[in-house]
Amino acid sequence: MENKYDVIVAGTGASGMFAALSLPRNLNVLMITKDKTENSNSYLAQGGICTLKEPGDYDAFFEDTMRAGRFENSEASVRCMIEHAAEVNRKLISYGVEFDKKEDGDFDYTREGAHSACRILHHKDVTGKEITSKLIDAARKRDNIEIQEYTLMMDLVMEGGRCCGMVVREEDGTLRQIDAKAVILATGGMGGLFEHSTNFRHITGDSFAMAAKHGIRLKNLNYIQIHPTVLYTNKPGRGFLISESVRGEGAVLLNKNGARFVDELLPRDVVSAAIQEEIQKTHSECVWLSLEGKPEEWIRTRFPNIYQTCLEEGYDLCSEPIPVTPAQHYLMGGIETNTSGETSAKNLYAVGETGCNGVHGANRLASNSLLEGMVFAGRAAEKIKQTIPFISYGTTRADLEDYEDLEAWKNAGRKRIMNEIKRRDEKFYDQWCHHKG
Repeated sequence: MENKYDVIVAGTGASGMFAALSLPRNLNVLMITKDKTENSNSYLAQGGICTLKEPGDYDAFFEDTMRAGRFENSEASVRCMIEHAAEVNRKLISYGVEFDKKEDGDFDYTREGAHSACRILHHKDVTGKEITSKLIDAARKRDNIEIQEYTLMMDLVMEGGRCCGMVVREEDGTLRQIDAKAVILATGGMGGLFEHSTNFRHITGDSFAMAAKHGIRLKNLNYIQIHPTVLYTNKPGRGFLISESVRGEGAVLLNKNGARFVDELLPRDVVSAAIQEEIQKTHSECVWLSLEGKPEEWIRTRFPNIYQTCLEEGYDLCSEPIPVTPAQHYLMGGIETNTSGETSAKNLYAVGETGCNGVHGANRLASNSLLEGMVFAGRAAEKIKQTIPFISYGTTRADLEDYEDLEAWKNAGRKRIMNEIKRRDEKFYDQWCHHKG
């Protein structure tokens, strides 16, 4: 790892990879991740990725996204996402991504909660893995892209309102300042701060803590999505998501008495609230998700990963309901950006779950996350392409001794984030934000 790059990308999920691949090949790009390259939340995504299936679906796609977001969405951001959807998916296919097809060769579009039409492309029930792994393969073939694992972003280096690099901690504990003309934050959300979450435990909202520290504008940090169906377990660690596509394909939710209690295809926040209410009313620890009536071979083929994981936990999805409960899943807020990923700090971009241009409003529509992450990552890369010839390196030098106490750094970041959530929504904080420190 050198001490100077044209662009640094923090995060190796789908949006970070798509941004790096969209940058000109003459730029020297460093990608860092605090864990393995593959261990991103987008790698875990199951359901699929939305697309504009046909021009006639534009208005319905727009309306579905707005309604799911309680009409708090930025209309401009939603339109931008939809208008670039087909282009992004074509690029993914060019990188080798394989979406499931029907016997006639057409794509096997599916539907999920709050969608009025089938417009979701998928690869079995491991769509995120298929997309992210193909992007990683493509990035590793690029001579201008360097990927550094187990490297922790400790701070942004700021100079007169612009970002000119970052301080990192390498795997062996070495602290280093790396200068850059542009920085892209693609570090995901903050699920690792929650007791119950579908996110990797190392995804702890570091970008948001740094933004708060430096006065970089945050937006809707309390808009945190609780996913309705996560496999119920008493085991510690990351919760296993039961994709919304399972309900989209006909699964029903049952209480402990075997009775349905909610329309399973309502928006996620509505279904999560209904499950919580049912759990409290019936003094249960979970509810049950059933695919009764669906052919066994179809279940194993359509949801192979979910089927196998449930089987390992002692539940046969083909023959019995499985226990599920809500858990933290996704952040609709983040670092405030425009539709080119630009933050309130010059030369600093935020994409994917890290950035917030208002596209999701107050509650994300299912399978819009992979799409929006790559749409706006591509736009951020285009903006950097246009501006980087006119940017010089900064001269500010960070005092590396300030970052030697790792535990103090972690606790300070956690506190900044949780205080911000509590300030914005104390009711949500009291209900969901079980955290350490």
